[in-house]
Amino acid sequence: MIELQSRVLCGDRSGPRLLITGGVHGDEFEPMAAIRRLFERIAPLAPRELRGRLSLIPVVNEAAFLLGTRAAEDGLDLARTCPGREDGSVTERTAFALAAAIRDSDFYIDLHTGGTRLTVWPLAGYMLHPDTSVLELQRRMARAFNLPLVWGSDAKLEGRSLSVARDARVPAIYCEYLGGGGCSEEGVAAYVDGCLNVMRELGMLDRPIPESNLCYIVEETRPGAGHMQICNPSPATGFFEPAVCLGNCVRIGDLLGTVTDPLGDNAVDVRASQAGVVIVLHTFRTVRAGDSLAVIIDLDSRVA
Repeated sequence: MIELQSRVLCGDRSGPRLLITGGVHGDEFEPMAAIRRLFERIAPLAPRELRGRLSLIPVVNEAAFLLGTRAAEDGLDLARTCPGREDGSVTERTAFALAAAIRDSDFYIDLHTGGTRLTVWPLAGYMLHPDTSVLELQRRMARAFNLPLVWGSDAKLEGRSLSVARDARVPAIYCEYLGGGGCSEEGVAAYVDGCLNVMRELGMLDRPIPESNLCYIVEETRPGAGHMQICNPSPATGFFEPAVCLGNCVRIGDLLGTVTDPLGDNAVDVRASQAGVVIVLHTFRTVRAGDSLAVIIDLDSRVA
């Protein structure tokens, strides 16, 4: 059995049970740093100024973190393995422990980045839950987090931390902020502020309402929306040179980048398959055939 290392803070007064996790993938560092910093911010306020219970797990996937890779030694993606198995491989057992922590909560925030290979435009996302009461709470949480993009997507995606929350009817959001293998101070600070903003929205602490950073609210009902690993696949293995940046608006057919062989003699252009805003970009220059090179949000799905 795997026991996830956590910090728990309880207030004197009743309130929600909020779980915040980072490190579901071992190469996503801003969430790990942000959750430790959040504990340092909240600990002096508890128990008198905190309402409810705050559970913090900075590094869910310790086996992958110690390798410095997205997945642990069994090669399984934890974000495709939930709810896991108590008697399975290291990733399956970690997923089982994570699922138990989610079910023991009233609300859930899962913090991510693009890891070493991808960068992601800052966003707060959620599944389009069929229960409208759960969905509305998720919308409130995502907007309160106060990142540029709010993205609602397919509720039928499986294996994820949010699919466990979906089945348990626990309102849940996930967040993405850059990546690329570093640990951006900007991302860490935005995550700390975002979590504090959601805690204010849930009535767990008092905090001024910040100036809004929100640019787009998009809800996509098409099957597979929210699956970042299947969009605009690389046509070949080679060296990828992006022609766009995060946040760029593109039209169908616009050049996203070029994949070349090691000598640069054979180049294949990769062009946008839809119009919208580039929210994910493959920035690690080595790509394999089939790797997702970019994710584009359909602005026609914006919410008024």
